[in-house]
Amino acid sequence: LLKALCTRCGIHIWEYGTRTGLEENPYEQDLHRALEVEWRNGPVPGSFFSSETFRDFSKLLDEWARGGAGILDDFGGKSLMNQSHGQSIIAFCRARYRIKGLYFLDEPETALSPASQMELLRLIMEMSRKGHAQFIIGTHSPIILACPEATIYSFDSVPVRPVDYEATEYYRFYRSFLNDREKHLKTIP
Repeated sequence: LLKALCTRCGIHIWEYGTRTGLEENPYEQDLHRALEVEWRNGPVPGSFFSSETFRDFSKLLDEWARGGAGILDDFGGKSLMNQSHGQSIIAFCRARYRIKGLYFLDEPETALSPASQMELLRLIMEMSRKGHAQFIIGTHSPIILACPEATIYSFDSVPVRPVDYEATEYYRFYRSFLNDREKHLKTIP
């Protein structure tokens, strides 16, 4: 759904070659055709982020950096491929989200420690409050879900509906685990 929304908004998704899965969904590539997007003040640029597309972007960025000085300046002057995955994601987000736009993030918590998730959450909140960035995020992280001004939608039933933070499956599971980890660990054979 995030990719379909991104496509419908005319935002490029970085892909380095094509990928095929064991079983492909024949409707996935056309889902964007069934969506309607309405802009209040005209379209804005943006980007799509997932671990997979981030890896592709990082490889392309390294190729571009071989051809010209200064390409990596916005990312701390270092190749994103030579930093830890978490450090490179935060460097990318800091550089990208300063630009006015609409940002789609698909499970940005992948490879981020809880402290790095908090750093990403602070960055998202800061950029949102400045009024020049809007984020649409698919996440399983109770840390990312905790964004104070976010509207959280549950896709667990039809129709899709807004839910409170404390009603999310991920909040409830993590809270239960932290309150009684022994109970959860006993279920492991």
